[in-house]
Amino acid sequence: MLRIWFWSLTAIALPALAQTPAKPPVKAPAQPAPHLADGRVDFSGVWRPADIFLIEDISLGLKKGDTTIALTPAAEEIMKRHLSKDDPETNCLPTGVPRQAPYPWKIVESPPYIYFLFEGNIHSYRQIFMDGRKHPADLSPTWYGHSVGHWEKDTLVIDTVGFNDIFWFDFVGHPHTEQLHTVERYTRTDMGTLAEEVTIEDPGAYQHPFTIVAGHRLLPKDELMEYICQENNRDVKHLVGPAGRP
Repeated sequence: MLRIWFWSLTAIALPALAQTPAKPPVKAPAQPAPHLADGRVDFSGVWRPADIFLIEDISLGLKKGDTTIALTPAAEEIMKRHLSKDDPETNCLPTGVPRQAPYPWKIVESPPYIYFLFEGNIHSYRQIFMDGRKHPADLSPTWYGHSVGHWEKDTLVIDTVGFNDIFWFDFVGHPHTEQLHTVERYTRTDMGTLAEEVTIEDPGAYQHPFTIVAGHRLLPKDELMEYICQENNRDVKHLVGPAGRP
């Protein structure tokens, strides 16, 4: 089975697949966000990115007031050298933060943890510690870093450090260093919408912090599918030229 999203990221489809009409996703009912027994908003469900900002080019999603993304000279040179075929996400590696693949993902609460389960690439996941712990001082760099979270009323706030410097922020190849520090804020504004705001601070690659805003859409009655990116991956050999939007 294969998901086919008819949107900007999947405008090109194999002819054989194009002959079979895709079933449109079921829309969430127009009603307020659900709440748990303790009164807090329920974040559970299967979501998909509703905006391209966290996929194609983070500069398209800058928060009002943040007009530019100012890279350091060294980071600018790194970005210029990036080729589409070298994109780690294209080669089935994790997307890191804040990037999202154009595939569904699920939020699962299992106190004292929250998990983000990703359908795309290697079925990777994020583990967010919700027990009040601090970041360790001796972190080994990883793809998703070390995440600690807390609630501010109905907003989930996730603070993450300890990233490696391998993944890209987007298709156009915005880089980062191991100094990367992200703060994500998730708010379920209604039944079908999860708003996300991500502040990025990385003095090794960017001259000042900046914030991106984007949204995710609920897929009611949907489940994550098995998707093995490494299996029969035929895309890379067709990618030529500098990193850029599809």
